[in-house]
Amino acid sequence: MGRAVAIVGTGHSKFGVRNDVNIAELAWEAMREAASEAGIELRDVDQVVVGNAGGWSSEYLSSIVLLEYAGISGKPVYRVEAACATGSAAIKAAHDAIAAGEADLVLVVGVEKMNESPTPIVVEMIGRAGNYFWEFENFGLTFPGYYALYATAYMSEFGATEEDLCRVAVKNHHHASMNPKAHFPRAITLEQCLQSRYVAWPLKLYDSSPITDGAAAVVMASEDLARKLTDSPVWIHSIGMASDTSNLSKRPDFLVHRASRLAAERAFKKLGIEIEGSYKHFDFANVHDAFTIAEILAYEAMGFAKLGEGYKLVREEQTYVGGLIPVNLDGGLKAKGHPIGATGVSMAVEHVRQLQGRVEKGRQAEIKRGRSLAHNVGGTGHYAFVTVYGLDKPRSR
Repeated sequence: MGRAVAIVGTGHSKFGVRNDVNIAELAWEAMREAASEAGIELRDVDQVVVGNAGGWSSEYLSSIVLLEYAGISGKPVYRVEAACATGSAAIKAAHDAIAAGEADLVLVVGVEKMNESPTPIVVEMIGRAGNYFWEFENFGLTFPGYYALYATAYMSEFGATEEDLCRVAVKNHHHASMNPKAHFPRAITLEQCLQSRYVAWPLKLYDSSPITDGAAAVVMASEDLARKLTDSPVWIHSIGMASDTSNLSKRPDFLVHRASRLAAERAFKKLGIEIEGSYKHFDFANVHDAFTIAEILAYEAMGFAKLGEGYKLVREEQTYVGGLIPVNLDGGLKAKGHPIGATGVSMAVEHVRQLQGRVEKGRQAEIKRGRSLAHNVGGTGHYAFVTVYGLDKPRSR
């Protein structure tokens, strides 16, 4: 298993349309805050890992630009990409460097300036996360179109409704209304969601995550150093990863995110957790809700509900604070925003602060087990990362 790895500092920019800053300035907001929390100077880190998908930003290869602005030089730096799961891939890379003894202190920064390009370009670039020439070029499938196929199939097979999809949006906007860093820090009603315009039937505007600029950062440390830097480290207990490279027409069970399920099984196996009923082991979760149907599919892939019953969790309000498994208490991708390279790192920031009991009143989970789950997807189920965070040092297995 290697050395235990902890997060000792977190930083988070305001998410939204950030025309007030360039990409380096945006990243600096998160990097500066993370270093301050950790009580370090940025020049003290051994390595820097940058999560940035790029393509829509004027700085396509951004790593050196970010480091130069932050005054970091001479340190190893590399950029990783796993589509919408880029931030989680960056955390995995840093984790492995520390666990292997190659570094003791690593800065991870995820950042994206998506609004530097017009919406059609952003839609095309995100579409390239799948099998671009087969699905996007041949059939015109954008990401809303992909997830609309999931939604129509799910509704037909299991009896869920557009109202059930909108209940996911209402929940996540409710949580975002208490998160000042969110792209949309405001509540919406079920009626507002249902009356919003269709993007790709049955998905509407309020079923869809926005095009967001944002940055998040974490400082990660080896066990000995973590205990010197803070009395309350948050440990990485397990990371599960998987992929599904088949295009949608070749997936044997269309409504099961195989990569997500595999990633969850691999993460849970390391901890001795059975996937069915896994919610019993976690105080809260973040799941990948680029569209409302994606959150429902994630409930089932993570073992929170049986196949075809995920929508009942949100219908019964079991994924709010106080429910069976509170989900996306920061607003999720849907309302907090989804700056591609920053999303997985933003989840990590949320988990650290939730576990330490220092998020805004009203969206703080009740911490009983001291353990949480983050699920991050790239493409339309092509990549998946499941990361388990905890207050106690993980046991060696």
